[in-house]
This record gives sequence, C-alpha cells and structure tokens, in this order.
Amino acid sequence: MEGTTAESELIIVNTLGLHARPAAKLVQTALPFKSDIYIRLNSHRVNAKSIMGLLTLAAAQGSRLQVTCTGPDAEQALEAIRALVDSGFGEETWK
Repeated sequence: MEGTTAESELIIVNTLGLHARPAAKLVQTALPFKSDIYIRLNSHRVNAKSIMGLLTLAAAQGSRLQVTCTGPDAEQALEAIRALVDSGFGEETWK
C-alpha cells in the first residue's frame, strides 16, 4: 500500500497481556484506518486487523511490540494504537 510509513515500539503494560479482550479492542481500533497495520513480536508478524493473528502473538505484560503502519493515514493509526496500548487497554497495569 502506498503512503507514509509510521513505526514505533510499544510495550504491553496491562497485567494480563494481550489476551482476547485487549486483542478485540486493538482490532476495533485498527479497522477504521485505510493503512496496513502490522505488529511484530520477535520474529512473529501479524496483521493488527486480525484477532486470531494477534492472539497467536501471546504477548505477555512487558512484551515489546513493533508496530508498523503503512498508508494514507499511517500516523493517525499509529497514534490511536499507541494510545490504546499505553492505556493498558483500560485494564489494570503495573505502571
């Protein structure tokens, strides 16, 4: 997909990690954007618009995710995902 690319490393701060509820919130956050959004943990890279893909990451608290957004609204997509992850998905965090 053409457009800008925005990348950042985000750290999972909520106590239970990226389980089903936070994964669903992440997908709901990613879906409205036209950009392609991928999340990588170590060598595993998945589409952020796929709940099943996100769950396969098994990202525990403290995991460092590399988020890459490419497309016309890449910067906005990255900021929305950053806000969600940094908030601990609205769950208990260790911060």
